[in-house]
Amino acid sequence: MGLGMQIVYLGFAGSSALEAEAGIQLLRLERFSGVLSGCHLAIEKLHALQPGDSQPMYDVRLDLVSTSRELAPLGHCEGDDPVAAIRAAFDAAERQLGSAASSSAFSRSGAARRDH
Repeated sequence: MGLGMQIVYLGFAGSSALEAEAGIQLLRLERFSGVLSGCHLAIEKLHALQPGDSQPMYDVRLDLVSTSRELAPLGHCEGDDPVAAIRAAFDAAERQLGSAASSSAFSRSGAARRDH
């Protein structure tokens, strides 16, 4: 069935290019569909930090939704390029899901835990 994604644009109308990039990035998370049912992506256009700046900043937030409907918000990714910020958010999601999957596989393997 695939992963679902809700996208919200705050402070601007968004674009088909940003939506397409988000869809491409979502494909990277398909391999985690056993534990992940979807995500919420928020892309917010922020005001320029300095009065003379003409380049806006963007804040991208990605929340993961597990198959048990738990919400796992990730850290904010900011930058003057919204595409780069989207990619950074999905990079973080992939790292988090990958490390969670490997630690689960490690604990299921019967290996002794050394964190206590």
